[in-house]
Amino acid sequence: MKDNNMEALVAEFYTAFQQLDYRAMNNCYSEDIVFFDPVFELLKGNQVRMMWKMLCSSAKDFSIQFDNILDRGDGYYTCNWVARYTFSKTGRPVINRVKAHMKIQDGKITEHSDGFSLHTWSSQALGLPGKLLGWNRFFQRRIKNNARAKLLAFIETQ
Repeated sequence: MKDNNMEALVAEFYTAFQQLDYRAMNNCYSEDIVFFDPVFELLKGNQVRMMWKMLCSSAKDFSIQFDNILDRGDGYYTCNWVARYTFSKTGRPVINRVKAHMKIQDGKITEHSDGFSLHTWSSQALGLPGKLLGWNRFFQRRIKNNARAKLLAFIETQ
């Protein structure tokens, strides 16, 4: 696959995300996709696909913009994306600025990690408690455990 086709795959993934089309997003992934972000941490395979299904299905007032898709060599790509949405648990608006890192092999994304400040996110999503405690690893662990529990419960219902 040529580099411009791989960049097109990254754009296809985020265009599908803009449309909350988790099926098209997941079609960009390899069967054994590995994903990491500050909230869900390490997910593999079906867990990743179900995470996107859960997030896309429950999104409120959602929009994203993405840009700056860069070829980093050896099949690695980065891009920036910004999500705007209402956090369903609190009804608070969130603007999450994310740096994505992806590895592409054989025309599919095999590794995907998203980097963002969990403290900044929790300050917006959770308000004052997030602002005051969002830097604390115990508070962050609670956020991560809640997200993981929500995902596992979602998977059980599918």
